[in-house]
Amino acid sequence: MHRTSVWIVAAVIGVAGFGCAKKPAAKSADEEAMTTGAKMHAGVNLDKEIRVRCSIQVNDAARAPKFDYDEAALLPEDRDVLEKVAKCVTIGPMKGRKLMLIGRADPRGETEYNMLLGQNRAETVRDYLLHLGVAYEKLGQTSRGELDAEGKDEETWRLDRRVDILLD
Repeated sequence: MHRTSVWIVAAVIGVAGFGCAKKPAAKSADEEAMTTGAKMHAGVNLDKEIRVRCSIQVNDAARAPKFDYDEAALLPEDRDVLEKVAKCVTIGPMKGRKLMLIGRADPRGETEYNMLLGQNRAETVRDYLLHLGVAYEKLGQTSRGELDAEGKDEETWRLDRRVDILLD
């Protein structure tokens, strides 16, 4: 994609994301985790109901969507939890439930670029879940870019580079 196209897309996302003054402010990842019971670990914010009903253990062996710096490609080890989520919402106990994918970025880079990067990350996760059989209409996606980023160094920025998977 040409740099001009990236800026046009980023501007459209920025206008769409910030144009409505009456829209309530989105919760930070920590606030969302407190109210939904979600657990954030190793770059994933997986809704508590998904973890419990799908029997997904989030630990070092079962990490999920996190991304390298300035990248939107899934890492091979991140696919396990997505496969479990896909199975759970297609043939498992949460069959038919809708998911919301929220792309996020660390605070480095321009705000518009980070919004686009978060969107690309959410699309990467969406495309993988589609490949695994989750219906398109069951997947919503958005980007928060760097808006809720909390990292201060490489170790904590890594946690900001993720896609949250929440029930919609």
